[in-house]
Amino acid sequence: MDDKLIQRLESAVARLESAAARLESLSLGSHSHDIDVDAAAASTDPSIIAFDDFMAEHVGRVCGAASKIGGQVNDVTNVLNEAFTVQKELLIKIKQTKKPDMVGLGEFLKPLNEKLMKAISMTEGRRSDYFNHLKAVAESLTALAGIAYVGKDCGMSMPIAHVEESWQAAEFYNNKVLVEYKNKDANHVEWARALKELYVPGLRNYVKSHYPLGPVWSATGSVVPAAPKAVPKTNAPAPPPPPPASLLTSESSPSSSRPKEGMAAVFQEIGSKPVTAGLRKVTNDMKTKNRADRAGFVSAGEKEVRASVPSVSKVGRPKFELQMGRKWVVENQTGKKDLLIDQCDSKQTVYIFGCKDSVLQIRGKVNNITVDKCTKMGVVFTDVVAACEIVNCNSVEVQCQGTAPTISVDNSSGCQLYLSKDSLEASITTAKSSEINVLVASGPDDDLVEHALPQQYIHSYKDGQFATTPMSHSGG
Repeated sequence: MDDKLIQRLESAVARLESAAARLESLSLGSHSHDIDVDAAAASTDPSIIAFDDFMAEHVGRVCGAASKIGGQVNDVTNVLNEAFTVQKELLIKIKQTKKPDMVGLGEFLKPLNEKLMKAISMTEGRRSDYFNHLKAVAESLTALAGIAYVGKDCGMSMPIAHVEESWQAAEFYNNKVLVEYKNKDANHVEWARALKELYVPGLRNYVKSHYPLGPVWSATGSVVPAAPKAVPKTNAPAPPPPPPASLLTSESSPSSSRPKEGMAAVFQEIGSKPVTAGLRKVTNDMKTKNRADRAGFVSAGEKEVRASVPSVSKVGRPKFELQMGRKWVVENQTGKKDLLIDQCDSKQTVYIFGCKDSVLQIRGKVNNITVDKCTKMGVVFTDVVAACEIVNCNSVEVQCQGTAPTISVDNSSGCQLYLSKDSLEASITTAKSSEINVLVASGPDDDLVEHALPQQYIHSYKDGQFATTPMSHSGG
């Protein structure tokens, strides 16, 4: 018999013996120990035992790889371990608790929310050298919110789909770790692979086996206690904000596909004034071609004056909206890493313009995606019916997780394309572009292999016509 299997069986037997001894000792006491008896019984439930085995195998592997790396990677992995430990405690409590309302559910999930916010806080502030590691963990932990699914009207995807969607958000950063360290440090590669397998297939298979329709709450258990009300005090500091609702529903994201409020309304008011307000009208006699003091040349002195005037780039107001039910418009977003479109269909298009240092996720199938005049922009999409177009961009990364028949890159530089196995048949067209790299998953471990698309060509005249071939460079 396999040593690993023997170890798991011995561990399960030890847990059962310990629980049995605890139940026996509690049964000799008073009835006030009924809750403890219920907790002990819940901890020996097959689903909880299976979760223990799942953690030992998958979380243990991630933690083992992180301990070899150390530093911030080990710190954020410890937060991940804490979050999964809290998840186990909540699964046990669910078996002893009546299903709460949405307010009670938020209070019930508060310990898990705290771990999520702790991971998110590690990605903020000055950008770390291990930003992609930190971000991958922070994004992936939302998968644990699958236990908040209480029915089709709760605003969440079903638990299995929720795990997959959460990992898709994290995979963008996890792939960056794989690419960066593939030929540099095997420990980082092992960590990234272990993190992926923790969720897919690890957590996904666990959810599929034990609560594909959500957790089963107790019919006779206790009620989730209400959050204590704060007692007002004179000159007391303001109470901390309530825990974020991001674990309860994807629609609660400030960048989700909903009508904008708050700062978005402020931006709308700022942008409501015409951009030409206050400018002088240029008459015909003021135009250069009609001025008598111009002889068709520019003096050296004039060159100096013009060069000293700094150029001012005009940036329009940020937009994130669905226009006429057909076109998603994402414009002038800066530093927004959590942009999300999750309510779309195959008849809609997505137009991304003038965005900088941001990340947009498009969940679902859309007709067409255009990325125009963006810098340091990341776009993750599932499926596109017609084409994904990248125009006039600099340093952008685009990841296709499903299918895309055509991807075109025009007048752009520094473009990274990530293709899934389902999108390898995509036709890629490039024009007036440089530094175009395509990363494709290959091999049994889905390793990413980078391919540089040629940007220089040789044209030779032969047999009455020109033949064009890409230029190949030999290393020296």
